[in-house]
Amino acid sequence: MYAGRPIIGIVGGIGSGKSHVAGLFGEVGCLVIDSDAAVGEAYGQENVKKTLREWWGEEVFDREGEVDREAIGKRVFGDEGELRRLERVVHPVVSRVREEAMARGAGDAQVVAFVWDTPLLVEAGLAGECDAVVIVECDAAERRRRVVERRGWTGEEWSKREKSQLGLDKKREIARYSVRNTAEADDEVRSQVREVLSRILAEGLRVAIRDP
Repeated sequence: MYAGRPIIGIVGGIGSGKSHVAGLFGEVGCLVIDSDAAVGEAYGQENVKKTLREWWGEEVFDREGEVDREAIGKRVFGDEGELRRLERVVHPVVSRVREEAMARGAGDAQVVAFVWDTPLLVEAGLAGECDAVVIVECDAAERRRRVVERRGWTGEEWSKREKSQLGLDKKREIARYSVRNTAEADDEVRSQVREVLSRILAEGLRVAIRDP
């Protein structure tokens, strides 16, 4: 609990729509903390840029001198040492942004819970800090289709990245709640989110869910 509200972590496979589901929690009164946006904030800091340039040169920057996140991803993917080095620079900024957002939310009576939308919640060791973990379920074929169409990945790249993460079976063991996210049934997804949030709040708090 933080300021009397539960912290909800979102997990799932690549392309499952974790951020979309997190956004639906936001519609019903949760404060969503987007770690991906916080990473972007870290990459915008001059001291971080300086460090990355010293390590990897101009190959990880675009023509405007901003960090090329796709290039960074390719640089650290499959190289645990480089990934850990990057995390030591980026994670302190992400943690600060998250703490500041939660401190602001603590003073807002409309906030019923905090949702952490963090791509590698379990792998980053943050699941244990959550009061509830929700897994977003989606068939592998649909998840693969999404990333190929929306991110421009190849199917092979999706498979490699999927295998590099903690397996879904392990994530299901950690998650107490689940939401099934399919492209054809967004109203149903919203209904599931409301139901899951109701259950989480009923177990720890008596707070009304806000209508979107």
